[in-house]
Amino acid sequence: MLSPRLSGQLAFKLWRRPLARGQVRPDEQSVHEAARVEIVDNVTTYAWGDGKRPVLLVHGWRSRASRFAGLVTRLLELGYSPVSYDAPAHGDSEGEVVSILGHQRIIRALEERHGPFDGVIAHSLGALFALYAVREGVAAQRLVMISGVAEFGYLADAFCAQLGLGPKINRELRRQIERRYFDSDDQIWTRFSAATGKVELLVIHNDEDDIVDPRQAQVLLRSYGERAHFLPTTGLGHRRILSDPAVITEAVAFLQDADVPSSVPSSVPSDVPSGVPSDVAEGLDLSA
Repeated sequence: MLSPRLSGQLAFKLWRRPLARGQVRPDEQSVHEAARVEIVDNVTTYAWGDGKRPVLLVHGWRSRASRFAGLVTRLLELGYSPVSYDAPAHGDSEGEVVSILGHQRIIRALEERHGPFDGVIAHSLGALFALYAVREGVAAQRLVMISGVAEFGYLADAFCAQLGLGPKINRELRRQIERRYFDSDDQIWTRFSAATGKVELLVIHNDEDDIVDPRQAQVLLRSYGERAHFLPTTGLGHRRILSDPAVITEAVAFLQDADVPSSVPSSVPSDVPSGVPSDVAEGLDLSA
């Protein structure tokens, strides 16, 4: 039997691998090809529109910018200029997976090139990246987090739960993450989790999300504070929610409205069911 330390090292190697690159889907092709593409430090970035009223789109694990095709189309119709990127080792970007600090640098560079942003829309793991970048100074008027992760430690916890790994290996995995990415800083689990924000935030989550536990929405709302608002959905799961016409309409309406829509409740029920990721063989699957 492997020691917890060696098991933690092996778990880390699996944890950090995307395993597969998301491909452009047929229904995304026209939007994908219409983008202005730039390569910045091996990161493939995309921009649409005339540059006015930019909105940043941040994808999740094993995903890519083209997953936002429906949102891009709607934003363009309303005069916004969507901006996005394929994370390193994702989509058309080269390189290796980077930490949340790497995403912060990418988002900051996009702000310097295209911002300040009228809004930021993020999906899944991209929510943590976007919220941290905004908290560290990236300018955005409004935020929309769809199926978002709220707690940085959830990445380790969900992964270990998938593989049936116990608390000792979980602790070792966390130590590996601290050491390999963050100079052994054991405060990252608080530092990179959602925290009180200063701009209006809309949280959209689905009760049948089997990738990111629906209770992460409740955590995000509590953590962010009084400016956070909740839009529940049902029957869409983790992936279809991003292209659902009603979700797209609500997300963009939130960016447009000076006042929070009266139909958006500001709290979530306490009995939100737990979603348990099902694809054990592919590791932590936070993909779109």
